[in-house]
Amino acid sequence: MTVIRSAGLRGFRATVAELGGRAEDYAREAGLPPAALDVDDLLVPDRALTAVLELAAEGLRCPDLGLRVAARQDFGMLGPLALAIQNSPTVADALECASRYLFVHARSLSLTLVDDPYGAPDVAALRYGLPVRPVPAQAVDLGLGFLHRSIGFLLGDRYRLRSVELPHTPAAPLSVYEEFFQAAVHIGREAPMLRLPRALAHEPLPGGDERTWRLALAFLAEQSPGEDASTAARVRAVLTRSLGTMPPEVGVVARLVTLHPRTLQRRLASEGTTFAAVLDEVRREAAERYLTTTRMPMSQVAGLLGLSEQSALSRCCRRWWGTTPSAVRRRGRGGGV
Repeated sequence: MTVIRSAGLRGFRATVAELGGRAEDYAREAGLPPAALDVDDLLVPDRALTAVLELAAEGLRCPDLGLRVAARQDFGMLGPLALAIQNSPTVADALECASRYLFVHARSLSLTLVDDPYGAPDVAALRYGLPVRPVPAQAVDLGLGFLHRSIGFLLGDRYRLRSVELPHTPAAPLSVYEEFFQAAVHIGREAPMLRLPRALAHEPLPGGDERTWRLALAFLAEQSPGEDASTAARVRAVLTRSLGTMPPEVGVVARLVTLHPRTLQRRLASEGTTFAAVLDEVRREAAERYLTTTRMPMSQVAGLLGLSEQSALSRCCRRWWGTTPSAVRRRGRGGGV
């Protein structure tokens, strides 16, 4: 199972509502928790996100749904990755940063600069990789649309997109795509790609700050523990971003960190902790964040923590802070728990 940040669904609810539908209905049909429509940092199965786009496009008879959602998304949805990209010294540095840390947003995606598929020496192609087959049309449209808008945001008039390469035949007229991208669109190609002037890679990014860039890179490295990180850190990273979207069970987490459940438990024990202890700490921190910075109903907070019911949230708050969730919320507004 591969996962993606729920930020990838930004704009979906508003787009569906504009077309007269209910986003929650499509989310449930696709197996997505409705909370993923409103919160950026949940981890959801990428196949479920792909499915919700296809279901809504078909149900609402909107073949360009992916492009419409992309038009509502902004560069900031990438979180700290956006900060690192925006402050990179050059376009090449920004692309290298995106390629290295795109998995923070979606482990199943890739972004690579390749030679022009038509052999033009002054052109390179930015290849957008998805592992899903057959190629999901709406997900490709959304991803390429967001990538196109992000590059335009970073480079302005220097962008000069040459053409868009699509692996699928769109159900919407090509004129819709050409208006969105303001460039020629070719269908039936090997992979999704944006063709750009090769010289762009060496151009500086305006307004970048090298110190901010290095700080953002350090933060990304810290928040994205690799294979050499402690087992507790890797488990914590997965739990932090998956609460409320999948069962917080040792077997599920073990698959995501590519360990056998018993091996995972042994390694945690050798580090002086347990799966239950890490889960409890992650839940406590998330509960404090949701209670003190949002007005979510208590039942929704409980769901986002992976708790079965609101009463479980009350019991946890009593154990953590000796008080009720409502009291935690009131204290937070007055200066902290």
